[in-house]
Amino acid sequence: MTLTVFCAVLFAALLHASWNALVKGGVDKRLGMCAVTVGHLPLALIALLFVPLPAPESMPYLFGGMALHTGYQIFLVQSYKKGDLTQVYPIARGSAPLIVAAVSVFVLGVSLAPLELAGIVVIASGILSIALVRQADGMRNGGAAGMALITGCFIASYSLVDGMGARLAGTAVGFFAWIAIGNAAIFLAYMSVSAPRTLPGLFGAAKWVFWVGGSASFIAYGLVIWAFTQAPIALVTALRETSIVFALLIGVMFLNERLNLPKVLATMATLLGAALLRLSKA
Repeated sequence: MTLTVFCAVLFAALLHASWNALVKGGVDKRLGMCAVTVGHLPLALIALLFVPLPAPESMPYLFGGMALHTGYQIFLVQSYKKGDLTQVYPIARGSAPLIVAAVSVFVLGVSLAPLELAGIVVIASGILSIALVRQADGMRNGGAAGMALITGCFIASYSLVDGMGARLAGTAVGFFAWIAIGNAAIFLAYMSVSAPRTLPGLFGAAKWVFWVGGSASFIAYGLVIWAFTQAPIALVTALRETSIVFALLIGVMFLNERLNLPKVLATMATLLGAALLRLSKA
């Protein structure tokens, strides 16, 4: 993995943690997620003016990505209703790199060096251990953990589908722009059925989430999809999940969530895994 790709994915991780905190910090989680999803549209429409159409062979992946992103967003909202940022986020994001790595190696036949595999495992272990320390403060939440794990499966699935689709599309930005547009349309339809009274809040109570969170989310995942075309999907997915470090800091500093020594040690393990990926030769 080159230094350029490495830094781009780390920046995407920061943006990703930021918009998740905006959704978690809002009163209405579904409205917040809807604002982020629909907030992709301004940048997506602008991007289409400058990029070519995705190649026809990427179409199955494009439509599959739309569906998987919508499933991820719905389950993430349900997870945030049941648990706090420092529990839900680690389980959802920590399980995804392990799933992607397993599928890449055992199903897709991708060859990863021992140092690369070690980096993925260390990152995932560090992230997951942040959630496990919740047991030490008596705040177990099995319902939130289960929803977060399902969310992690969606993350792994859309990462693999989007990565393979972007490589076939010939345009990473164009591929994601169309996914973002379709995803926004699907999520708006879902909201119009499940919570129609909340939609006017998109440009009211949730206007900052729409503009700031939506833009941050679009840029973050646009960078990640570009990185998928430059490095193995499993490595990019694992490095992106270092966003937990930023999420932990945001949760403590702005959402009044608790910090303790086990979380600090888990964060250090996550950073160690990132260092191993940087030292590996992709």
